[in-house]
Amino acid sequence: MQCPKLYDASLSKTVPVKAKLSKHLRFPDPRLAGADGLLAAGGNLESNTLLEAYQSGIFPWFNKDQPILWWSPDPRTVLYPKEIHISRSLRRFVRTTELTVSCDRNFEGVIDGCAQRRVQQDGPGTWITEGMKSAYKRLFEDRHAHSFEVWRQDQLVGGLYGVSIGRIFFGESMFSTVSNASKLILVSICKELDRAGFKLIDCQVSSPHLLSMGASELSRNEYLRELEEAIEQTIDETVWATWPEQVELPV
Repeated sequence: MQCPKLYDASLSKTVPVKAKLSKHLRFPDPRLAGADGLLAAGGNLESNTLLEAYQSGIFPWFNKDQPILWWSPDPRTVLYPKEIHISRSLRRFVRTTELTVSCDRNFEGVIDGCAQRRVQQDGPGTWITEGMKSAYKRLFEDRHAHSFEVWRQDQLVGGLYGVSIGRIFFGESMFSTVSNASKLILVSICKELDRAGFKLIDCQVSSPHLLSMGASELSRNEYLRELEEAIEQTIDETVWATWPEQVELPV
């Protein structure tokens, strides 16, 4: 399908921009996305580009043999930290497990684990390419991206990484190699992000796993309204340095 192209200095014209989420917005209005959520093709994975995309309700998602593709799906799947669903069996598991959860301890290991998992599921054309890895590692070095790790003693058995802007955490990918590790990550994240004042976790697209954990779907317009408000608010950045290793469930 034909997609509007992102601004390129070599082009004589730019796509008209209607969104007002960023003073120097370079992306088309996310409301122009097609029925499948595809908005644009091209551009780059520089840190400023990625941050601008997230602030505009847009994220990259493409296979190795494709140009960079940018998406803004409708509906959008989100998880409000206070609405995390903890079943009785999961509550028992969290209380008795020897697994521990850390923050920003092994970002590279988490993104590599997510990429390997995607290869197993999607084949060698996985969207977590070397270029994507490098881009998010740069964001991590600049303290915009963060990782959450699940450990069995000193072995990494699960993890999730994403981007933090304002009071939203934009989840990118998650992996686990042992039962319930992914659920443990979500419980831990919701507990601590709620404590820190985050409003929501952007899960991008729906899955049975996310819905079973309490995720819900917003229309694109609803999501953009919440996004615009939340990215203008700040949090105490020390939350990333004070993440507890042992998960404590909400009461």
